[in-house]
Amino acid sequence: MHHQAEDSGPGGYAAARLRLLNEKARSGPPRRSALAGLTDEWLAGLFAAGAPAARGVSLVAVGGYGRAELSPRSDLDLLLLHDGSAPGTVSKLADRLWYPVWDLGLALDHSVRTPAEARRTAGEDLKVQLGLLDARHVAGDLGLTTALRTTVLADWRNQAPKRLPALRELCEERAARQGELQYLLEPDLKEARGGLRDATALRAVAASWLADAPREGLAEARSRLLDVRDALHLTTGRATDRLALQEQDQVAAELGLLDADALLRQVYEAARVIAYAGDVTWREVGRVLRSRSVRPRLRKLARERSDFLRRAVVGDGRALGGGPAPERSPLAEGVVEQDGEVVLARAARPDRDPVLPLRAAAAAAQAGLPLNLHAVRRMAAGARALPSPWPAEARQQLLTLLGSGRPTVDVWEALEAEGLISLLLPDWDRVRCRPQRNAVHLWTVDRHLIETAVRASAFTRRVSRPDLLLIAALLHDIGKGWPGDHSVAGEVIARDVAARIGFDADDVTVIATLVRHHLLLVETATRRDLDDPATVRSVAEAVGSPGTLELLHALTEADALATGPAAWSSWRAALVADLVKRVAAVLAGQAPSDPEEAAPTAQHERLALEAVATGAPVLSLRAQTEPPAEPSGDPEPLGVELLIAVPDQAGVLPAVAGVLAMHRLTVRTAELRSLDLPDGVDGSVLLLDWRVAAEYGSLPQAARLRADLVRALDGSLDIAGRLAERDAAYPRRRGVAAPPPRVTVAPAASRHATVIEVRAQDAPGLLFRIGRALEDTAVRVRSAHVSTLGANAVDVFYVTQEQGVPLPGEEAVAVAGKLEEALRV
Repeated sequence: MHHQAEDSGPGGYAAARLRLLNEKARSGPPRRSALAGLTDEWLAGLFAAGAPAARGVSLVAVGGYGRAELSPRSDLDLLLLHDGSAPGTVSKLADRLWYPVWDLGLALDHSVRTPAEARRTAGEDLKVQLGLLDARHVAGDLGLTTALRTTVLADWRNQAPKRLPALRELCEERAARQGELQYLLEPDLKEARGGLRDATALRAVAASWLADAPREGLAEARSRLLDVRDALHLTTGRATDRLALQEQDQVAAELGLLDADALLRQVYEAARVIAYAGDVTWREVGRVLRSRSVRPRLRKLARERSDFLRRAVVGDGRALGGGPAPERSPLAEGVVEQDGEVVLARAARPDRDPVLPLRAAAAAAQAGLPLNLHAVRRMAAGARALPSPWPAEARQQLLTLLGSGRPTVDVWEALEAEGLISLLLPDWDRVRCRPQRNAVHLWTVDRHLIETAVRASAFTRRVSRPDLLLIAALLHDIGKGWPGDHSVAGEVIARDVAARIGFDADDVTVIATLVRHHLLLVETATRRDLDDPATVRSVAEAVGSPGTLELLHALTEADALATGPAAWSSWRAALVADLVKRVAAVLAGQAPSDPEEAAPTAQHERLALEAVATGAPVLSLRAQTEPPAEPSGDPEPLGVELLIAVPDQAGVLPAVAGVLAMHRLTVRTAELRSLDLPDGVDGSVLLLDWRVAAEYGSLPQAARLRADLVRALDGSLDIAGRLAERDAAYPRRRGVAAPPPRVTVAPAASRHATVIEVRAQDAPGLLFRIGRALEDTAVRVRSAHVSTLGANAVDVFYVTQEQGVPLPGEEAVAVAGKLEEALRV
């Protein structure tokens, strides 16, 4: 016994544990099981040394340790169970167990209870009950542990009608708080929806005998998440469940995966399996509980009524079967509704009806009902590829599914879970569960495509060809699974898919054009000068026809709305609408007006004369709005128009940009031009017409802006220092280092100016730094168009020589190089 205690000491266990974790040949479930076994042996030794008789007391592993699933940094969840006969002895035994665990720095979740106390606590605390469902004997009185397990399981099954709704509510609250594992860039493997806690909840539902989760792939998905957590613990040395960006490459390497994207795809695949199993299981739980809640008398009446109706229909006076058959309402050929789900009719033949999966899916989405799991599996088992081109009915059913709005998402996921989408659209596999490493995107590529179709379904009344809009929405990012520009690759795939689905040559060309140019309108509207005829003509040439422009406008909005809240706003919508209006005019045969013809307004001249008279900047602020979407609603803010007139001098652009950054005003567009003053007025005036937005919703006073601008221009205000102080006051969040800025010259973008495009990490004062660098190159900035998506800024500057003409090619490249060099510092 003394030898056993010595072997079970902290040093021996710690060394053996370290050897096990360093064994590269053993990982995954075998390592977790071996670690649990090693820990059992150590704790059993500690227990035996402290309680030689081992009567009336036992050591029980619960939770993840109870399932023998120990990750390298997992907590040890332990229950010291006793019959209450010797509390003093039990207290000493607890000390002999807990302190060695703490001494090794292991996290410990422990309790000391009698069976009655454990049962009562489980009845009061759902989390305790879930842990006890996985109770496993480690040492001591086996009969005590076995009795507790039997009692706890019996209680769980008896109380399931009350406890399962509470468990479901717990899962939903956690999902709302933590988000969906299958879409998060930095997911919590345990707490997010589709994570390890949800998998544990599904085990608990199965233990209730009330319902069971779909088993196919569930164990493998859970094991994959546990493997990732193991690797995360080993690479970080911490007990963490959050897969942070900066740790994903190391975790991927530990698991032998190519890169962080491959890692996330595996995590997303596993999460999707668990989340879908949860949806199906909780739906079944709800169905069973609803059927149980019907009072016996009402059940009897329903049975009698059903028997009567069946006898009336059959006509032979005999009931069919031993009870009432569920009501089945026809939805489409081979498809019926039963118990709030869409199932197959008894006569349906999936092996002889290749359109059946699409017909069932379309019927389900139109009815707003889920597809029954067994129906989907039956269709998948008998499914075969559609002929190419598809029959007209198949194409129509796909369009009906895509045009059904929000219900499309769940129906599509049900088809995808059983491989039916990959059978219908083989190219889908490349985008399935593909992460998008851009914080602006809420979804993976595949879910974003479905979300875009959902958004586009709301716009089908405003376009003449809603079918082309829905297919383009489904395919617009399909090229993201291929190398190179996803719009270019997507155009090729879209042509092939559209032809296979059965569209004619003209429609295929329109769909391919929409996919190729799905970013054209928003990028042009936010990054180019819409007053420049070259801008409008280039868009008109790419689009080609008014019908395609109409579709592209709707697709642009649907795509942005499906990306996330940062991708669309009233301001972006107004810019895109303005561009569409100008392009439509060109396509109708009208020539775009030349920007040089625009004359200053009376307000411009008034500000300019005041600036000359005072020798200082003069400005005005005016909020801009657009009409409300509803007649009774309030106008939507588009931003603030800031007009500044200032005597012509060096440093105006960085001074204005710096002052606005100090006052937390975000610049959206900026136009700068010299004004010709009336005869008899000496001097030259710069007019700045800018659109800005208040970062926190409140505008600074014009007088304060003007005072700071005066100080910035005379050099008494240290803008760079003030911005640096503010930046230092907010600690940066640790994460992946931003890529370096890139500055390029856009070829032939304008006849009137050279267009320089800056891509950089967005930060307060970025425009100030760019303006200062451009001042150093001695070019004139005619206008600036600022676009920010998440952490990425794309700022475009129209610049000229002092004489107002575009820069020669070599000089333009040199200016871009100097600007990039200045921003890299």
